Amino acid sequence: MRAAYLLALTLSLAGLGVLDARFRLVLARDLRRGAATVGVGLVAFLAWDLAGIGLGIFRRGDGRWSSGVELLPHLPVEEPVFLLLLCYVTLELTEGARRLVRAASVRRAGRATSGRDVRR
Repeated sequence: MRAAYLLALTLSLAGLGVLDARFRLVLARDLRRGAATVGVGLVAFLAWDLAGIGLGIFRRGDGRWSSGVELLPHLPVEEPVFLLLLCYVTLELTEGARRLVRAASVRRAGRATSGRDVRR
């Protein structure tokens, strides 16, 4: 089952795109700023990986689910896709959590002003 991991990563990215479009979390809200943020994270993580490869810390393993295609020695094609997924999901989770906290705060403030949230 070669390239199953790459397929899973791609499907996960598509799912994140659907969530983003539905709730306007990152790219659907501000494409330029979201893409820049994801891009900066991706470049930083790739630099981290390349430094680890150069120091001999990271090596490509032989997984039966990976495609076996390398962009550079010890840098499989799946790695940048995974890092893209990591950056994108982190931004979506951060924005989603921020919205949930804000909504809870608004609800709490509404109850306090209506008198239903009386504490003794």
